[in-house]
Amino acid sequence: MESSKEHGVEAVNQEFKRYEQVEKDQTYNLAEKQDIDQFDDEYEIKTCDMDQFFNGGEEGKKQFASELGEALEGIGFAVLTGHGVDPALYDRAEEKVTEIFKEIPREERMPFVAERFGSVNQGYFAMKETTIIHPDLVEGWVFCRRAFDLPGNRNPNYKESNFWPREGYEPFFRQIVQSHEKLILPIMQSILTYLGCDTHAYDEKLSETNFGFRLNYYPPVTTEDDASGAGRMLGHEDVDLYTILPSSAVEGLQVLNRENMKWIRLNPPKGSIILNTGDYMQRITNNRLPSTTHRVSKPTTTAYSKPRISIPMAVYVWEEEVLEVLPCCGDSKYEPIKAETFHTRITSKYYGDDYSDD
Repeated sequence: MESSKEHGVEAVNQEFKRYEQVEKDQTYNLAEKQDIDQFDDEYEIKTCDMDQFFNGGEEGKKQFASELGEALEGIGFAVLTGHGVDPALYDRAEEKVTEIFKEIPREERMPFVAERFGSVNQGYFAMKETTIIHPDLVEGWVFCRRAFDLPGNRNPNYKESNFWPREGYEPFFRQIVQSHEKLILPIMQSILTYLGCDTHAYDEKLSETNFGFRLNYYPPVTTEDDASGAGRMLGHEDVDLYTILPSSAVEGLQVLNRENMKWIRLNPPKGSIILNTGDYMQRITNNRLPSTTHRVSKPTTTAYSKPRISIPMAVYVWEEEVLEVLPCCGDSKYEPIKAETFHTRITSKYYGDDYSDD
């Protein structure tokens, strides 16, 4: 049976609690409610300098691990600087994403409508069709590792045309993916160091691992869409270990502070990277590092007339891997579970009950 939309733009997250695979006791509106939601203007999400890890020797690595771990344990979000990714790539990415969603006709996009590849729903998501719950004001396109000409893509007969609407986009976006891949082990090793675990416990799992690289195009908000009550992207927690998200030029990202149930508007400088932990991470750390709620709301300024573009990269493990509570994280609250089962049980709330293998 398909999951119902429940109350649509009026829904709260607890209507879908049956799909969750980690503890999530917070209750929040999926779309912003201006007369109900409160905002936290005091909480400052920590900025962590990755140059400490790359060039600070052992002491630098320890310091970065401490700062990053404290940020993620506190709220599940951090801002990364000193990461070494060329910011010009992000500027060019905004141009490329705009091309894809504005210049490629819909009929050329529709053959790539999203379908399940392993755990990940990969492909094109039309406007207002990101989930069956809520009419998000966004178009999206998800590319997992199989869509790139990369080592370990598990696709022996790889063809760019099977995943990409036109030639040339895959080589460009592959540059960003490869730049972000260089951050995967440093981030995970730092998290494990902070937790007091084996620093290299995930090195093998995360070498040539799967990911979901998403292109999000939020068009200018029309008067009709504004009046509908829909948000640009519903409140949610990511289903991954962590997400690498280059900061957007246009505001809208909001993070829920569960200590006071107020929303934090997060818009760090361009060129920085926003990092947040997801459900995989909460599971393996026995709830110590939370999967933190966030959403993309309509802007508060004249940016209403501007599109918003984001290119998050969700870091997964491959489907057959087993998610187990790390031995350094105390008595386990969760049984071991296959990553594919874990992932699809959760995402069935977005795509329908038949999305899961259960």
